[in-house]
Amino acid sequence: MKIIQYSELQIPGVIVIKYERFSDKRGYFSETFRASDLDSLNIKNKIFPDGVKQTNESYSRRNVLRGLHFQWNPYMGKLVRTISGHMIDLILDLRHGSPTQGKIIAYDMPSHSASVYSEWIWVPPGCAHGNFFLEDSTIEYFCSGEYNGDCEAGINPFSDDIDWSICDKKLFNLFNDLKSNFTVSSKDTAGLSLNQWLTSINSNQFKF
Repeated sequence: MKIIQYSELQIPGVIVIKYERFSDKRGYFSETFRASDLDSLNIKNKIFPDGVKQTNESYSRRNVLRGLHFQWNPYMGKLVRTISGHMIDLILDLRHGSPTQGKIIAYDMPSHSASVYSEWIWVPPGCAHGNFFLEDSTIEYFCSGEYNGDCEAGINPFSDDIDWSICDKKLFNLFNDLKSNFTVSSKDTAGLSLNQWLTSINSNQFKF
């Protein structure tokens, strides 16, 4: 895994890792994950302190919106990449004591076969995660905890009390432009408002 660059986004602990693809006339090869390379950047303990516990793959059609999902007991951080298509990733900070609690960001993650690099984005525990898709897309994510349906919840992605103030304006406008055309599950639209979650007892699971 040849890491070209890594950077932290506006929400503390959200990290983007850009890694190289090796291309020739046949196509490309990329080593998408190697734990020792994260060690060399001193970020492995931030991402997978106890190793990868579960991997998931998801296919979504164009204009699908998923999220905003999160879990405790066990906590679940997610390392997410786009295998094919075009994903816009959404991350909402739920952690008490965080300077960005209640704020959401969006990150543009297209996948093009001709690109010389690809990217992972790390969604730390205590952040709700979602995405929407501009093309039919396949994504993969590595999880720091196994799924537990008894300790999961979701924030309605259309909740009026989500703070979009630090989100990239173009992506915020794109979300609003597509809002009426999204395909969303009834489970996701029945999610909590941000305030309902933050005033619940279980919200104390997440501290910055």
